[in-house]
Amino acid sequence: MDIVRRNNVTVTGNPQGRPVVLAHGFGCDQNMWRLTLPALVDDYRVVLFDYVGSGRSDPAAFSEVRYASLTGYAQDVVEVCEALDLRDAVFVGHSVSAMIGVLAADLAPERIGAHVMVAPSPRYIDDDDYPGGFSADDIDELLVSLESNYLGWSAVMAPVIMGNADRPELGEELKNSFCATDPDMARVFARTTFLSDSRDDLKGVRAPTLVLECAQDVIAPREVGAFVHAAIPGSTLVTLDATGHCPHLSAPDATNEAIRSFLAELR
Repeated sequence: MDIVRRNNVTVTGNPQGRPVVLAHGFGCDQNMWRLTLPALVDDYRVVLFDYVGSGRSDPAAFSEVRYASLTGYAQDVVEVCEALDLRDAVFVGHSVSAMIGVLAADLAPERIGAHVMVAPSPRYIDDDDYPGGFSADDIDELLVSLESNYLGWSAVMAPVIMGNADRPELGEELKNSFCATDPDMARVFARTTFLSDSRDDLKGVRAPTLVLECAQDVIAPREVGAFVHAAIPGSTLVTLDATGHCPHLSAPDATNEAIRSFLAELR
């Protein structure tokens, strides 16, 4: 299989630089990193891709069985890294991709040597003393709404997820990204994302890790950021002066500064 075509892989930046892999979240594609790219291309070899079912990936490669778990997406990440012979890459994962990166690093630790987790959440559902941000009923209602009327769900939820009500163009962009995703494939990715529980996987992370959280985020509240930081030994937690779940779009300067500072410390 042509992995590069399957995942619409793009490689840019400094060929001699350390590899940095930018991984988008649910309902998005690699274009969501366009404001981060200029901050990295001079010094790093930057790899972008689309998960199968997203962006300009090959829809023929979609498998409901494979992508019913985060491991299926993690296997794709490993295969992209192998196809490009990436070693010791920095994996920058937004939202659920942060957890996909953890699984990929466990599968192929020689390929991924550091993590940047942008608004990560290892579990979205509250559990005993763990505040995931949603009740089980909340997630059930979200998934039922998504599956019954995906376009309507996108129109309602995109502005909520993005935040920044005073900048409606941001919510509109996210809505358009959601709506460009095949509804059946989005349904699978949504269930895989919102029903996942990767808390135990965090305990095995030993690579240098930056956890970026937003000051206000309805999808991954600060209690979740604190949990991720506490679960990963030696990790660094940075709270961005940003609102919403997509700081690389809503607060790119602050996001890029935090990422570049972390990368500089890895040298």
